[in-house]
Amino acid sequence: MKATTRGYLYVMAAAVLWASSGTAGKALFLAGMTPFELVQVRVTLAALAMVLVLGMSAPAQLRIRLRDVSSMLLLGGLIMATVQFTYLFAISKIQVVAAILIQYTAPIMVAVYSVLFWGERLTVSKVFALVLALLGCYLVVGAYNVELLHMNRVGIIAAICSAVFFTAYTLVGERMMHRYRPWTVVFYSMVFAAVTWNVVRPPLAFLQSSYTMHEWGLILFIVLFGTVAAFGLFFAGVNHIRSTRAAVTSTMEPISAGFIAFVFLGEALAPLQIFGAVLVIGAIVLLQVEREHSELTPELIRSAGRESVGQGPA
Repeated sequence: MKATTRGYLYVMAAAVLWASSGTAGKALFLAGMTPFELVQVRVTLAALAMVLVLGMSAPAQLRIRLRDVSSMLLLGGLIMATVQFTYLFAISKIQVVAAILIQYTAPIMVAVYSVLFWGERLTVSKVFALVLALLGCYLVVGAYNVELLHMNRVGIIAAICSAVFFTAYTLVGERMMHRYRPWTVVFYSMVFAAVTWNVVRPPLAFLQSSYTMHEWGLILFIVLFGTVAAFGLFFAGVNHIRSTRAAVTSTMEPISAGFIAFVFLGEALAPLQIFGAVLVIGAIVLLQVEREHSELTPELIRSAGRESVGQGPA
């Protein structure tokens, strides 16, 4: 099997795992768990699992410089902690696929931020992608139906907040990944998010909860497969294909989420919502394709040809 083929398969598997973990989270909410409980147990157990994995396989990736602790604290203790909560809270209030699609507008927000504050050129493609994304989200959340919009207002606001904080995570995380490998950044994001949620809530409060074996099974699935394994597969995929192609391939997540949520939870999108989902995914693909073309300058191609193949993301 070609390395590029493996790369695409890894990213698709990660997208499916992220999608299924969203559905598993919604199932836990329907069973009575609150987003506050789930976010605490998710980030805490994910941090513990990652320290075990990295400690045995790549202990060097657990080390960071003292001067970077404050940046990691901002990234994890505030941004990641808020991303995780608002995402789960949105899922508890609105359809799984709608929450994921709204969060997926983060690349559009990053593009807008880059144009406004980093002097990046505003192109026709970026404007068109922004219009597609806005129209798509309008349809996905059912804004054309006043009663449906009123019912989902809190969940929609939470999903938008999740997208905003995920944009912040992308921007700050990208800066940290210039200094550390992705696993290091994700690990410390989870660690400091766990610190936040074990201060906001009683420490390790989930250990005192009387969850059933089925609920613990869903929790462990979210932690081990929907978090640790999904990130591992995504980074392994990026190691074989360009990050822009990985971003486009990961749009399988909302598609998978829609199918899985329909099969296991009976959540079905109306025709206009499905059309909106197509518009959002189209906007993301358009933006990422343009980004890849803009990065493929002759100088970059020559430079890439001189670099060794198979190195992991920096």
